[in-house]
Amino acid sequence: MASGKGAFTFLKNADSKLYEILMREVSREDYTLELIASENFVSYPILEMAGGVMTNKYAEGYPGARYYGGCEHVDEAENLARDRAKQLFNCEYVNVQPHSGSQANMAALMTFIKVGDTIMGLDLAHGGHLTHGSPVNFSGKLYNVVSYQVSRETGRVDFTEVRKLAKEHKPKLVICGGSAYPRHIEFEQFREIADEIGAFLMADIAHPAGLVATGLHPSPMPYCDVVTTTTHKTLRGPRGGMIMMGKDVENPWGVVAPKSGRTKMVSELLNSTVMPGIQGGPLMHIIAAKAVAFGEALEPKFKLYTQEVVNNAQAMADALLSKDYQLVSGGTDTHVILIDLTNKDVTGKAAEKALEKAGITVNKNMVPFDQRSPFITSGMRVGTPAITTRGMGKDEMNRIVDLIDDVVADVENAATIKRVKAEVKVLCESFPLYQELHN
Repeated sequence: MASGKGAFTFLKNADSKLYEILMREVSREDYTLELIASENFVSYPILEMAGGVMTNKYAEGYPGARYYGGCEHVDEAENLARDRAKQLFNCEYVNVQPHSGSQANMAALMTFIKVGDTIMGLDLAHGGHLTHGSPVNFSGKLYNVVSYQVSRETGRVDFTEVRKLAKEHKPKLVICGGSAYPRHIEFEQFREIADEIGAFLMADIAHPAGLVATGLHPSPMPYCDVVTTTTHKTLRGPRGGMIMMGKDVENPWGVVAPKSGRTKMVSELLNSTVMPGIQGGPLMHIIAAKAVAFGEALEPKFKLYTQEVVNNAQAMADALLSKDYQLVSGGTDTHVILIDLTNKDVTGKAAEKALEKAGITVNKNMVPFDQRSPFITSGMRVGTPAITTRGMGKDEMNRIVDLIDDVVADVENAATIKRVKAEVKVLCESFPLYQELHN
């Protein structure tokens, strides 16, 4: 990747239209306060590896057992990614080939249970994820789904209800984790319930993975049969997925290797579900970029970063509470804040659109017991990974909340939106991003 005055020179000369689109995105990221909790900014080394020559290599299979020749160097990259992830998460098995968190979840489900089996996951409207049983997703189409919810009073998972539902419906697999759950995931409590009914336990740590890696969030490894994650978000790597197990064990279904007759390990079944089960050739440039990200996450400064992510989220939550915003669960333990806008008399959709015009990106989000549709919503979700990567701290969190409040207080006020956008630009200029990518 070129830098400085020659940034994207090849693209500029080859395809001026795409070059202009790319530079508009560079500018958008530069001058926007990115508060979408699932987004972050990768480092230059990750950008370089993700845009590197390994994109040319077809490498179906796994290191040492590819379907193609010429894989010796991509094998090295994939092995390095796996070894670093094992060290980072203190686990025994890692598969870095899933293209996304959704495909990691698909592979885990297809390995541990059969189509038509019952699964139990957190309701999408209560902070869950599409792949935890939403009827519009493969998980809701292929499996019988029982959803658990959070408590109306606390905004946290109601384990009395979880236990009751588990004993009544006997799911084969329980999913813990979500995409808009601001609190720590209670792995140990889920394990107790899973054991009571003889179910597998799957953790989806796509959101808090970076916090798990640095010890700022409990680890699922001692409690869960399988763990999935994305590699972006708080882990600050390229967009992709990953599957892990704290311990690899012999599969409980009696699947044997056809030639030797030995019982296969669960890792072998997971590997074969990913490829050739649901994917073909892996994205070797992204897998190599994952290795770069894992290397960065192993450095001491990454823990300082994740601690600041949490500090910033808690500072933002406190500032929002001081302005009478209703936060689901009353605050956050992580990087995520889920805001119920009902008392502000504005929908999530209206707030999102107005804030975007003002240079602040958030996402509308359903809140527990929401009476509005997923296309409108009564809430919005914000997060601190990306703005923390830019170097912003507590003072900036307070300022950002002031700007959000100005817009939300009158989402139709064009003059306010224009003023806030100008202030956002000044704030962003104080914390520059990817300076070398500008001509």
